[in-house]
Amino acid sequence: MTTDTPFEIFLAATPGHELPLFNEVREAGFSRPHKMPGGVTIQGGWHDVWRANLVLRGTSRVLARIGSFRAMHLAQLDKRARKFPWSEVLRPDIPIKVDVTCRKSRIYHAKAATQRIERALTETLGVTLAADAPLRLMARIEDDLCTFSIDTSGEPLHKRGFKEAVVKAPMRENMAAMFLRECGYTGQEPVLDPMCGSGTFAIEAAEMAAGLHPGRERAFAFENLATFDPQIWSDMRESSAAQTPAHSFFGSDRDTGAIKAASANAERAGVSASINFQHCPISELQRPDGPAGLIMVNPPYGARISNKKPLYALHNSLGQVLKERFSGWRVGLVTSDADLAKTTGLPFDNPGPYVAHGGLKIRLWQTAPLP
Repeated sequence: MTTDTPFEIFLAATPGHELPLFNEVREAGFSRPHKMPGGVTIQGGWHDVWRANLVLRGTSRVLARIGSFRAMHLAQLDKRARKFPWSEVLRPDIPIKVDVTCRKSRIYHAKAATQRIERALTETLGVTLAADAPLRLMARIEDDLCTFSIDTSGEPLHKRGFKEAVVKAPMRENMAAMFLRECGYTGQEPVLDPMCGSGTFAIEAAEMAAGLHPGRERAFAFENLATFDPQIWSDMRESSAAQTPAHSFFGSDRDTGAIKAASANAERAGVSASINFQHCPISELQRPDGPAGLIMVNPPYGARISNKKPLYALHNSLGQVLKERFSGWRVGLVTSDADLAKTTGLPFDNPGPYVAHGGLKIRLWQTAPLP
């Protein structure tokens, strides 16, 4: 399996964000993108796997489908797993973890199937098995077809490597990027988050405007594969042509701890020069100088709070301030509660699809430019 032999690559999406991820993948020039429940598939080689991990903001994980075969029973699985060309992809000196799922197949016992595949790996390749291994091999046995995939990302891709400081209920970076994309954000306008928390929306927007790759500083599981070429990867990672954003970005929060966290995260991400974070309650929020842009906000939902009266007052206040002071700005609001969105009094269009977030179902509510 050479670096340029095409195979299927699965790009996992946050459920509900398959469409914006598909659009991002298509715009990034990947071959034959296909949207499906749970993500997007493309066709490519190992260089495409590396690039997907490096440049895509919306995916949470990149899986390389490295091969498949029919297996009607465990003895057949054992025999064919032993003949599989593991050494083309895996290194004997890198430990691995094996996960197996079985569905609608004559092989239905996942634990027994796992044992057969693990034995094939250890006895033919000499690899070590470990629960905390840096590589994860996934086998899906469905309709008697066993398909092997390698998790090439390792840590989930929303972990860009910069957000050390977090606040309560943070928005994941890949979700924030897709909500920005759904609002039509392309990096060519200012973005303001009046409840910025640890700064995720503002930092993602600033990185997009600066042309910075989300995976530019972190490590990936694919670096432990036999197919990895350090020099080509180094050249690919250095290819990001950073630019100075044409506009500034703004974040405010009534919590001083949140502002400190957001400022520290922006500094680590290298975009602090273009973001203005300030301690400010909603009532004191002022329109920044310059052109109108996008207000992106993820207010408290109160999903686990029995008394929601303060949240209704907060949303009402937010709506009043935005209507009075932000003429010409568009608003994107993320919430799990339609009543809270409506309490703002903002002229929202129909909300977007439900998106899974921490056990909740949230939606994006958008306005046209405010009158």
